[in-house]
Amino acid sequence: MEELRYQVDLLGAMNQKLEKEERMLRLVCDTSSNAFLYMNFEEKEVKTLANWSFFFPDVEIINMKDVAKLYSKVEERYVLPFKELLNLEKTGISISSGVVRLADGKTWVECEVSVVYDTHKNPTDKVIRFKNISKFKNQNEELTYMAYYDVLTGLYNRNYFVRHLADYVRKAEDEKRIVAVMFIDIDDFRKINDGLGLVVGDEVVQQFGQFLSTFKSENVIVSHFNADIYCIAIYDPRGTRSVEHIYKVIHERIRTPFVMSTGQEITISVSAGVAEYPEAAKSTLELINCAEIVMFKAKGSGKNAIQYFDAPILNDFLQNVTIENKLKEAVFNQNFTLNFQPQYHVGTKKLRGVEALIRWRDNDGAMISPALFIPIAEKNGTIVPIGSWVLEESIRTFAEWKRNYSENLILSLNISAIQYRRHEFVNMILGMIRKYNVSPEEIELEITESVLIENFHEVVEKLHVLRAHGIRISLDDFGTGYSSLSYLKGLPIDTLKIDKSFIDAMLTDENARVIIESIIYMVRKLGFETVAEGVESKEQYEYLEGIGCDCIQGFFMGKPMPENEIQELLSELI
Repeated sequence: MEELRYQVDLLGAMNQKLEKEERMLRLVCDTSSNAFLYMNFEEKEVKTLANWSFFFPDVEIINMKDVAKLYSKVEERYVLPFKELLNLEKTGISISSGVVRLADGKTWVECEVSVVYDTHKNPTDKVIRFKNISKFKNQNEELTYMAYYDVLTGLYNRNYFVRHLADYVRKAEDEKRIVAVMFIDIDDFRKINDGLGLVVGDEVVQQFGQFLSTFKSENVIVSHFNADIYCIAIYDPRGTRSVEHIYKVIHERIRTPFVMSTGQEITISVSAGVAEYPEAAKSTLELINCAEIVMFKAKGSGKNAIQYFDAPILNDFLQNVTIENKLKEAVFNQNFTLNFQPQYHVGTKKLRGVEALIRWRDNDGAMISPALFIPIAEKNGTIVPIGSWVLEESIRTFAEWKRNYSENLILSLNISAIQYRRHEFVNMILGMIRKYNVSPEEIELEITESVLIENFHEVVEKLHVLRAHGIRISLDDFGTGYSSLSYLKGLPIDTLKIDKSFIDAMLTDENARVIIESIIYMVRKLGFETVAEGVESKEQYEYLEGIGCDCIQGFFMGKPMPENEIQELLSELI
């Protein structure tokens, strides 16, 4: 009897334990976001657990045959791998996990399989866990999109474009074909951003990018590189996918304004550069680089144009890059020297003064012409420290000459447009004059029409201030600009320099003579002094003397000289 009571108590305890474990299992299932499919192969039993209704709301699983109902609940492309995951046969496990998308086209499900085996390695039980990974999958797809596509335009981004272009190049190498790369830039885009705002600028970039996307095909890829720059790659360009055809279609489109969401109409122009594999380059990045280089050539040649790659353009670009790198080092080390070219009064041949001219010999010993490095310096901003060095060094040298020699001379200084635009320019000039105790009347600042083009009124205001302090103003290269005569009315100038191009032609060209004689007559009436540049022969000198030119500058009377030779010249005049 005692034994029976013990057995009953033991069974009761075991039953309580089972009930507790069942409650715990039910609680786990009820709070789980996953769903489970349990299969017992020995008893042919099937159960669905946990959040089953979320994944398969209209599928009731009662027996093994009902499991086949699940096949239609996934997208067709995932049916076969899904069958392998479920694996209704008593053959254990063939696939341990997998990902399928349900037929709703939105829900991604991760399926994980677990199997229990008996001592003979035969499967007895199987559980398949279904987990909703849609959020993760969508985030992953979004990250993938961001990795490959430009968010603003929907075009390929730069990195993905380069990968595709590399495929084109490899394919072209095998098939002996051409790959063309077209680099496209919206002209004066900064004016849109600055004048109309970044939001409008972004919309212009977006609309133009959407238009370019119409060229996409199996053999044409389109990308948005950055800002207002796009790149198109064309495999085996011909017919409607030729560079010429695409550029023509682009030009036809931009004749019509782009209409912004605000109703505002924006008209743009574009510059394009084209380079082809294998003519321009053999590698992907070099091909892009060559197209970019010739695009900048197109912009430099007036914009709204297309430029095709050729070797001289690349050579010029590489030369400029080399000069720019050397120039930065030269500015840091002040590796420049000054030459001074004499100016003489016509008739008396008395020395009027000198013009300071910068010279640069690089570390390799090669002389680099100012015509090459000054435009580069103006673009990269090094003209500011270079100009400051020229001003101070030339005024310092001139002051030394004045102390050692009693000649009344004029020091002519060339000033860049960028220097004139600097807020501190006037004070800097006046400060240097005071520092070296030079008379302002002995300093002559030479300006060109390019100085006046961007901000005429601001520059003229500064010139008036300088002239009020006694500094002379000279208009250089007169006759080569577009509005020289109109400038003469409002400019506070003392001297007008006649450009060398007229001097070279005046003895053989009647038109050149008429222009020079008219300039000299007009300038004399206005009370200015005239200086003829580039006088290289006696005949030129005598002709200029005959028509009343005041002063000359050129090889006939004196070439540009280093400081010591000018000192020798001045010592001869004592």
